[in-house]
Amino acid sequence: MSTEELPDQPSVGRRSVGASETVAAQRRWWDAEADGYRREHGAFLGDDREGSDLVWGPEGLREADAGLLGDLTGRTVLEFGAGAAQCARWVAARGGRVVASDLSLGMLREGSDAAHAAGVPLVQCDARVLPFADDSFDVVFTSYGALPFVSDADAVLAESARVLRPGGRFAASVPHPLRWALPDVPGPEGLTAIHSYFDRRAYVEADEHGVVTYAEHHRTVGDWVRLLVGAGFMVRDLVEPEWAAGDAVWGGWSRLRGELLPGTLVLVADLP
Repeated sequence: MSTEELPDQPSVGRRSVGASETVAAQRRWWDAEADGYRREHGAFLGDDREGSDLVWGPEGLREADAGLLGDLTGRTVLEFGAGAAQCARWVAARGGRVVASDLSLGMLREGSDAAHAAGVPLVQCDARVLPFADDSFDVVFTSYGALPFVSDADAVLAESARVLRPGGRFAASVPHPLRWALPDVPGPEGLTAIHSYFDRRAYVEADEHGVVTYAEHHRTVGDWVRLLVGAGFMVRDLVEPEWAAGDAVWGGWSRLRGELLPGTLVLVADLP
């Protein structure tokens, strides 16, 4: 997001914001934006492909090429922060027994018909408090879901570890921490660092009454590694996808930026 994209936003800036305030804002924001988000990005995310797709980020890295989740045949899989469940449908088409969950009922509704046709159950829940038993899944993953949008990412990782079976795989894509230092615009002005990489205050939008309407949280690369280890994971890979999306533009992502700087970080870890 950027102030340039929100000329009517009463309050935009970086500050600390708590967990409950963040979650309430995210649920309202994604419910309101669900239809427009899918219309704008659905084709890129695979809605026009048979069996949908699993795309790790705006760079266009696809799981079919990356193989970060391993063989999914017969595996029990959870996608949290699933949105319209494009990724979960892709997993189902490859033999995985998958559940898709999201905080936003509006986002899940966008994908409900396709998910039903694909045999993918949808669950509305907070990724910080998953309604599943211990050791329920072989794979837990998300593509840009939940982790950037909560103040307590440690809670999401702890829950992911709890519901994973020993030896299970965890993978999650998040905005690359380097992007925090840059304006979120796709043109040349987006190549100049104007913020501190080490400023961990959230990017916050609020209405005229001071009520938070959107928040995005920042962690450094080192923060993510420490959070994974603290949740009991063994880090397997930190993937920084190179640009493969042609002339596509998604918010601050573009060929110009993507061919020079990473925009996405994919965290890949196993539970011992």
